[in-house]
Amino acid sequence: MSQVPNSSAGSDQQPMTGAVDLVAEPPVELHSQQGRSRSKVYALMASGTMVSRLLGFVRTAMLAMAIGSVTSVADIFEKANVIPTIIYMLLAGGVFNVVLIPQLIKASKAKDRGAAYTSKLLTLVVVVMGALTLILTLCARPLIIALTNNWTEPMIMLGTAFAYWSLPQIFFYGLYAVLGQVLNANGRFAAFMWAPAVNNIIQLLVIGAFILTFGAYSSGDPMENWSAFKTMWLAGGATLGIVLQAFVLFWPLKKVGLKLNFDFGWRGMGLRHVGKLAIWTLGAMVIGNLSSLLYSKIVSGATAARASMSPEQAASVAGEYALNTSQLITVLPHSLFALTVATVLFNDFARAFTEKRYKDVGQLLNRGMRSTAIPIVFCTIVFIVLAGPLGRLFAGSSENAAQAAGALGQLLVLTALGLPFKSLQFFMLRVFYAEEDTRTPMLIQSATAGLGLVLAFTAAAVVDPMHIAAAIAFIYGLTNVLSCIGTHFLVKRRYGGYDVNSVIDTYIRIGWMATLSGVVGSLVLWLLGGFSFGFAYSSLINAIISIILVAGTMGVVYIGLLHKTKVPELDSFLGPILRRIPGFKS
Repeated sequence: MSQVPNSSAGSDQQPMTGAVDLVAEPPVELHSQQGRSRSKVYALMASGTMVSRLLGFVRTAMLAMAIGSVTSVADIFEKANVIPTIIYMLLAGGVFNVVLIPQLIKASKAKDRGAAYTSKLLTLVVVVMGALTLILTLCARPLIIALTNNWTEPMIMLGTAFAYWSLPQIFFYGLYAVLGQVLNANGRFAAFMWAPAVNNIIQLLVIGAFILTFGAYSSGDPMENWSAFKTMWLAGGATLGIVLQAFVLFWPLKKVGLKLNFDFGWRGMGLRHVGKLAIWTLGAMVIGNLSSLLYSKIVSGATAARASMSPEQAASVAGEYALNTSQLITVLPHSLFALTVATVLFNDFARAFTEKRYKDVGQLLNRGMRSTAIPIVFCTIVFIVLAGPLGRLFAGSSENAAQAAGALGQLLVLTALGLPFKSLQFFMLRVFYAEEDTRTPMLIQSATAGLGLVLAFTAAAVVDPMHIAAAIAFIYGLTNVLSCIGTHFLVKRRYGGYDVNSVIDTYIRIGWMATLSGVVGSLVLWLLGGFSFGFAYSSLINAIISIILVAGTMGVVYIGLLHKTKVPELDSFLGPILRRIPGFKS
């Protein structure tokens, strides 16, 4: 999906995969912390994000076991469970991240530590989000109809039932976001980053109990024996996770010691002024999430096409659930490496602009881009080589799981191709935000979204619905490439060169090493039956074993090649670890 940064360090929009971790970036005040304390804060936050993502992967894999990954129920549940996330981000997420963070930080420095302002804010959120959630929940059926393509009446009815249980998540997403920002403004960062792990644990328990009660999906169309109780169990459990994700923040908030009460005196809060300053970023948020809704509508055509096929044929047709899962997988290295480095560098960018050291901007940008080349390029090749076994992890346990894994694997390959360009552009956008220019990123976002939607609607008109998910995955990668190139020229025109040739050279040199490791990994995968639906596809455990063996072999070959060819970026990335290994000391 399109990435929509916020006004500070920027956050990367998560793939739309149901229970999404809406983890915001640290507020500006965090960037002022120095030395070891800042490192500890980032380590704590990163660990929370990592644990939550890993639990999210397990949740997604278990959900595929419960209802399949390329079934009508899987896509219908995905549609209903994703709508709250997109609508929340579309209507409120940008406001919370862009407008409220500066106000909360400013209010926290008052004599009452922001208690009065925070009380007004929480009251406003409860009222507005409550009313919005009620209205949208009552409009569940029109929403499902508007966001689907060629769905049958039974699909619409089931989607509506799921939506009635899922749409209340909007309110609790909003509550979680505001409570988290209040904690951040008062120096309590860990709870906000770890709360999504609570959500994922709850959902693991819900899905696990669902499998124990009703059994894992094995074959056929699960809609044939679906019941209202299953709907309530699955969708209600998903909403319960979001509810607890928000409520666990009340405990650390109580420890902050703020005396909070309902306060309806909203006049004079200063939101209108700050909102005007953030209008361009809010515009980018709207455009990005509207495009997400339209993409999901186009991809839903695969669900309708699958309904008239035999189970064997349907298992090879990827839909919305498979597409979102492929993004959930491929976005992980970007979130762990590019987003983390860019967050740290943002402070250096901002300081360079403040001190009018414009020549340093290009050097910082160059350093950031090159610093993440080693993990990003390697992960890209790993995704391409191991697409099938990785797909098997999220293909469930049905008799057609191998075919479903192949369908998901195709999407992984197509989505992974744009990963390096996504991360490169992310660094370039930080430069604009550091100069407090939100207009240019919004224009870039608009152009990218417009081009992507033109290509998507064109694909919908000419591509068979059986292959529409693959077409959209290809468009994701293509728009990442094109937007990266376009952003490069805008950065170069405004800020001058940043020695892009050295960046390209770095990625090419590292790319060769990663490709050679990929060749070796492919040989190991071939021996494991990875290209003939053999051992690597035969079970979930075998897929895990294959992934460990192949990725481990690739990693050893990759690091060895980088060391032998004396790639300078290796020392900055793995230097502290490699110096402890005999034989790798330089």
